[in-house]
Amino acid sequence: MQHVYFDEKQSVLMLLDQRYLPDSEQWFKCAGTQDIVYALQQMVIRGAPAIGVTAAYGCVLAALEARGSSNWEEDLEKSLQTIEHARPTAANLAWAVRGMRHAWRSGSFFSPAQLAEFWLPEALHVHEEDIRINKMIGAHGRDLIFSGDTVMTHCNAGALATGGYGTALGVVRSAVEQGKDIRVIANETRPFLQGARLTAYELARDNIPVRVACDNACGLLMHKGLVHKVVVGADRIAANGDTANKIGTYTVAVMARRHGIPFYVAAPFSTFDVQTSSGEDIPIEQRDPAEVKCMTGQMIVPPDVQVYNYAFDVTPHELITGIITEKGVFAPGEMA
Repeated sequence: MQHVYFDEKQSVLMLLDQRYLPDSEQWFKCAGTQDIVYALQQMVIRGAPAIGVTAAYGCVLAALEARGSSNWEEDLEKSLQTIEHARPTAANLAWAVRGMRHAWRSGSFFSPAQLAEFWLPEALHVHEEDIRINKMIGAHGRDLIFSGDTVMTHCNAGALATGGYGTALGVVRSAVEQGKDIRVIANETRPFLQGARLTAYELARDNIPVRVACDNACGLLMHKGLVHKVVVGADRIAANGDTANKIGTYTVAVMARRHGIPFYVAAPFSTFDVQTSSGEDIPIEQRDPAEVKCMTGQMIVPPDVQVYNYAFDVTPHELITGIITEKGVFAPGEMA
C-alpha cells in the first residue's frame, strides 16, 4: 500500500490522510516543517515506523524551506528540533531526525538546496529500508502463527503505520502468504478507532478475514477460546523490554496472561530506546480531550465533564512472550 510518497516535481510530501479512512481516500500535502508537524500531531499519519519515515522526508522539506536564509544552518536546526519533538512517545521520530542530522554533520554542504538534494535519497532509503525490515519481521514472526489461528491485534500496526507492509500485520500477511488460514480480531481502539477504521480497512483490502471487536470485549473473547495469539506493534521499547503501545494494549496483555495466550510485540530495532531503562521513564502523550468527548462530530460526554486521553500505555516486559524483530524473535530480557 502506497500511502506516503515524495513528489519531486512539486517538492512536497504526499500523505494518505488517515483521519478520513475508511470513508474516503484523501491526500494531505506537506510543503514545509509546519505541515509535517501538523500531520504528525493531528494524526494525518501515525504509527511509529511511519512517523519515522515522515520525519526523514520532513528534514528534506526543512532544508528546502531554509533556502534564502542568511543563517540557514541555524534555521534548519531549529526546524529539525521542531520536527523531532512533534510527538513525545514514538522512538522512531527522534531516531529518523538524528540519523538525517548525523548525515548532514558528517559532510560539507554549502547550501540548503545542496543538502536537500543529498538528503532526499537518504529519506527514500529510510522508507525502502522500513518496508524491507517489515517483511523480515513478518518472515520471523510467521512461524509463531499456525494455520487455523485467530490473531488479536490492538490499534493499527499495518502498512498504514509503517513504510508500507506492517509490523504486527506484517506477521499476519507473511503467514497468509505462506498459505496459512489466519483470521484476525481487530480491537476497535478507542478513541481514534485505528483498529476499526484502519486495520479492518487494510485486511479487508487484502481479503484476510477480520472481525472488529469492542475493546472491552477482549476478556470475553479470550475466555470463549476465540483468540489463539496476540500480536501488537510498539511505539517505544525500553532497555528492559517494557513496551509502549496504543492505550489499551496493557489491558490486552493482562488478559492474555490470564488466559494463557501468547502475547507478541512486533517492532523494528529503530523502535528500541536503550537510553530508557524501563517503561516508567517512557513519556506518555496526552491528547486533546475532544477525541474522547466527541465521535464523528457528535458530543458523547457532557461538556462540563473532564476525561482522560492518554494516547499510550506501557506493557511490562514480564507479560510479553516475545519481541519479533528483523533479526529474529527475542525474549524481552534478551534485549537489555
